[in-house]
Amino acid sequence: MNINQYLDSTYLKTATQANISEEATKQQVVNLVQEAIDNNFKLAMIRPDFVAMARKMVQDANSEVLIGTVIGFHEGTYSTNEKLVEAQKAIDDDVDELDYVVNYEAYKNGQINLVKAEVYKGTKLGLDNNKAVKWIIEIAALTNEDIVVLTQLIRDVVLENFEEAQALNVFVKSSTGFYKTEEGKPNGATFQAMELIVENAKPLPAKAAGGVRNYEDAVKMVNLGVTRIGTSSAKSIADGGNATNGY
Repeated sequence: MNINQYLDSTYLKTATQANISEEATKQQVVNLVQEAIDNNFKLAMIRPDFVAMARKMVQDANSEVLIGTVIGFHEGTYSTNEKLVEAQKAIDDDVDELDYVVNYEAYKNGQINLVKAEVYKGTKLGLDNNKAVKWIIEIAALTNEDIVVLTQLIRDVVLENFEEAQALNVFVKSSTGFYKTEEGKPNGATFQAMELIVENAKPLPAKAAGGVRNYEDAVKMVNLGVTRIGTSSAKSIADGGNATNGY
């Protein structure tokens, strides 16, 4: 299987998180986007500040690589308005895909109407501007029951408010890769969780982010019904090796 077109090659660390300079962070993003272009990965996933730069790189290379960014990252607790403002800026910078972190803490606190409104407004902004939208539910913070219910909530909001053809451009995504777990538990996609997401998101597509360690795992995810895989080790996976980074 040619896995490259399933891979969203990802670099999302801030300079502080990586303990490097702002200039070094920018170079990491440049390297990631160039690698995506060279290897024909589906998408380069980067922080919003770098979208305009990445777009120019892709255009200059006459490449079909997509540019994606994260919204409300990574905690998801930003207000809906803050997320919409951030998303609009990325749209203005010509992003292709918006990966919102859903307010899963609000969901866990029973604020279901807040979550429904956020999903509706964020999805509408993306689809109205012909952008794909992904909703990160942060599975490491949820029980299996929560994964099912939150996935179904997103599915239902999308199907009730948008045409099914549009709904095919709205994903449920597993993880940010930044959630702090205890006792070494995984903070990225697991096969069990992705089975739950795939089954309960239908007909919406699913993205497995983090936790895919090698080519074999990637193929298994695709066979489960996953259509995108977010990873900071896209080249290693595509070459048949093992992931070299944590995400």
